[in-house]
Amino acid sequence: MEEREVAVVIHYWGKIGVAGIEVTNGELKVGDKIHIKGATSDFTQTVESMQVESKLVEKAVKGDRVGLKVTGPSHEHDKIYVVIGS
Repeated sequence: MEEREVAVVIHYWGKIGVAGIEVTNGELKVGDKIHIKGATSDFTQTVESMQVESKLVEKAVKGDRVGLKVTGPSHEHDKIYVVIGS
């Protein structure tokens, strides 16, 4: 499967399982399958929910900073890739 880097983790709130991310390339949408990879993180999930200042959003584009509900622990500087052709 092909992957395209779209974002980076800028903060992680472990108690609520949310990663603060910044979109660095292209766009990220609810429903996309993503791969989060870092020094100690490596998991795949579907984007179920994204928020900007407590408001749900369906899509984030380059330059946007959003909160992303994640299924595993992540860390600052982890890369987020959209999985293409899954």
